[in-house]
Amino acid sequence: MDNKDAEKLFFIPFNTGGHWLLLVINPIQEIVYYLDSLGNDWTTYPDMKVLIDTVLQAFRAQRDIQTSRRGANSITWIKVACPQQRNQIDCGYFMLRFMRDTLALGRLKIPTDYFEEFKCAFYTKDQVDEIKEEWCQFMIELNVCS
Repeated sequence: MDNKDAEKLFFIPFNTGGHWLLLVINPIQEIVYYLDSLGNDWTTYPDMKVLIDTVLQAFRAQRDIQTSRRGANSITWIKVACPQQRNQIDCGYFMLRFMRDTLALGRLKIPTDYFEEFKCAFYTKDQVDEIKEEWCQFMIELNVCS
């Protein structure tokens, strides 16, 4: 990565072993935005946090940033208050919707109280169906299903 990458976000769909959530990472600023449609804290998944922290520490070392200046604890995890699912099966679609909403707005930061344009306590069935339809269209256009 070079200076033009300094303000990029990297989207990491993460499966905890039965649940999808979204991590959005700014590796230069060492910020991890955590979006979980079940409302769990990242401490619920300690292996995930260790993995991501390790990756960011390796990235830091690769860029020759002194750890004395930036300790391992300097990685900032931000839990984003995002829409919550009402069942145990839609987490993947919520993760895709979070990703789409962020990309659609073109923002480089995710507010802790989610985006005003998409703020709601829950997605409606129509909003979930909308992302399902978009995903199906995307897969058809890629010709993955042939």
